[in-house]
Amino acid sequence: MNQEQVQNQKKGLISGLIAYILWGVLPLYWKSVGEVSALSILCYRIFWSFIFMVVVLVISGKTKAFIAETKALLQDHKRVIAIILAALLVSANWFIFIFSIGSGHVVEASLGYYINPLVNVVLATVFLKERLGRAEFIACLLAATGVLVLAIESGTIPWASLAMALTFSLYGLIKKIAQVSSFTGLTLETLVMTPFAIIYLLFFSKEGFMTFDLPINLLLIGSGIVTAIPLFLFAEAAKNISYILLGFLQYIAPTLMLISAVFLFNESFELPQLLAFGSIWIGIAIFTTSNILALKRNRMRN
Repeated sequence: MNQEQVQNQKKGLISGLIAYILWGVLPLYWKSVGEVSALSILCYRIFWSFIFMVVVLVISGKTKAFIAETKALLQDHKRVIAIILAALLVSANWFIFIFSIGSGHVVEASLGYYINPLVNVVLATVFLKERLGRAEFIACLLAATGVLVLAIESGTIPWASLAMALTFSLYGLIKKIAQVSSFTGLTLETLVMTPFAIIYLLFFSKEGFMTFDLPINLLLIGSGIVTAIPLFLFAEAAKNISYILLGFLQYIAPTLMLISAVFLFNESFELPQLLAFGSIWIGIAIFTTSNILALKRNRMRN
């Protein structure tokens, strides 16, 4: 490995760490705008993310590349539909996350991101016809057991966690079909949803448009920045570090969420939750170990 590759790996690792740490502390950000309704926060997040992306496009000089990629995409109806579906799914995911944080269910939000990789495996098996190995099957079974324990303990299925995991997994699956850069993808996805966000904020929201105190207004404007920056960092990490390492890093975010839920927001985390999360953590460990061993076997063959 030459010096340039080493530097790229370091840059990718640092980018990935920062991205997942930022995602992990996002509950603190949404808690700070708690006086704004969840649907309004979603609309502001969509609107200001789009504005931020446009500004970045202009400043970085990538406008021509964006237009060229968009024109190519518009010639393929399947990819257009994929972008629209991706926009709907990521908006739904954002709303469920924001609503969960605002209603004091950060533990459920963290659960959704813990089981997300295992939901990815299930979707790949169903839609991409990928073979489900023994380790993956055991990991998914343990995760399902954890969810079942929570359902029995609380008397209700953790719909928010499952919906967050499913919407984000489907979002990733559809992005494979769309095959656009993360830069163009986020710009187009927010562009699709921005008209609906503006209509709601101007005509249906009882809170009005940007009628809050200056600190809250600044936080709402900043929602575009805290949405886009981790995605840029994640894209940089994905280019420069291995899929296995990226897989390890992705558990930083839900772990930080869980820590903040228990120690900062004083949410309940008793024996039933510990048993459920423990089952899921064991499943994750089996899943990750299986991937590492598979990677080593492939390297030995090559």
